[in-house]
Parts: sequence; C-alpha cells; structure tokens
Amino acid sequence: MAKQVTIDTEECIGCEACVELCPDIFAFDEEEGKSHVIKAEGGDEECIEEAVASCPAGCISYE
Repeated sequence: MAKQVTIDTEECIGCEACVELCPDIFAFDEEEGKSHVIKAEGGDEECIEEAVASCPAGCISYE
C-alpha cells in the first residue's frame, strides 16, 4: 500500500511550516487556523519528510 500524508489537526498549531515547504501537499485553512493535507497520496518524498521533521507540533505523519 502506498504511503499517505496525514495531519492530526487537533495537534496542529498553525505555524504553516509545512505549507511553506510543500505547497503542493499542504494548505492552510484560515478559518480554522490550521494546516490540512490537499494531496494525501503525497508527492516529493524529500519535501514531505522535511515537512514532517520541521513540524514543531509533530502532528504530520507519512506512512
């Protein structure tokens, strides 16, 4: 089974680091003040792994 990108929105602090790093994968919801995944099937693995590592809340998973 292919890897999927997910964000635990309960844990997201809305820093937008993931959106800045991978705008093709993540987007920011202004109303909720949190990021969300727009392409769950992923894309550039290096970019996604950098977003996972850069997330201060540790709420992004890629498995």
